[in-house]
Amino acid sequence: MRIFVTGGAGYIGSVCVEQLLDAGHQVTVFDNLTEGHKSAVDPRAKFVKDDLANAEGVKKAMAASKAEAVMHFGANALVGESVQNPSKYFRNNVANGVNLLDAMVACGVPKIIFSSTCATFGNPVKIPIAEDHPQQPLNPYGLSKLMFEQILHWYEVAHGLKHVILRYFNAAGCTEKFGEHHRIETHLIPNILFVALGKKPHLEIFGTDYDTPDGTCIRDYIHILDLAQAHMLALKREESSIYNLGNGDGSSVKQVLHACLKVTGKDIPVVEKPRRPGDASNMIAASHKAEREMGWKPKHPRIDEIVASAWKWHVAHPDGYPD
Repeated sequence: MRIFVTGGAGYIGSVCVEQLLDAGHQVTVFDNLTEGHKSAVDPRAKFVKDDLANAEGVKKAMAASKAEAVMHFGANALVGESVQNPSKYFRNNVANGVNLLDAMVACGVPKIIFSSTCATFGNPVKIPIAEDHPQQPLNPYGLSKLMFEQILHWYEVAHGLKHVILRYFNAAGCTEKFGEHHRIETHLIPNILFVALGKKPHLEIFGTDYDTPDGTCIRDYIHILDLAQAHMLALKREESSIYNLGNGDGSSVKQVLHACLKVTGKDIPVVEKPRRPGDASNMIAASHKAEREMGWKPKHPRIDEIVASAWKWHVAHPDGYPD
């Protein structure tokens, strides 16, 4: 198929583009490079540097691509920043997303795979978290993703636009060529590996008194390759659907740290700090629906395997991408 990928120069987008191309699809990457990296775009893809805020630019690029489906990764995704600057998040993640949908309608593109998040749920009331769990986001980032999920419903009502919403839990790991390089890194695994690489003096653990076996937060880490596989399977879905994507098992902060110590063989000093406001103690996905309806099952569920893939990429790219 011909796939139009927004945010294809970012962490998850770049790996999905690689996997799409390996599977024989034709890909156009549309990215403004404010968070992504030009060298993270697979050279086999056609690259268009432009912004979703440019409605005519999106429409022109989509028409030229002759896209048969869209994968939408382009978004701002820093929770703390979203609280401080909600305008940026509602403008980019919601309003600019509407420009993308309008371009799809204008160009007759029938389907979108949307990169959503477990942040739409807020604090869990039941573990593991299934698709029908109440959605009560705690920040503008989570709310912006939920709003776009709701907008997709109404574009289907009005225009017949099909959607598959994929709610990620904690994306992690790397492929041999493509990895995780954020301007501001908030994710646990790369931050631990930065200490092992000597780029940070210590790891900060926020909260050791949670109601978990070792007192630290538990998260459901999912390998980036497993996420990419879910996107490929979603292309085959004929009806609109929503899926939570995780391993269905969690690792605590201390368990992730232990895996990093084992994989790297490096000393990783730790500084324990108080809890951060808004951090849930336990976020684990129920992904039975994705397995049942798409035949999706994670192939790389072990935290040490996820960490090892990330470590290999970071060792090869200690300063991340060059641009």
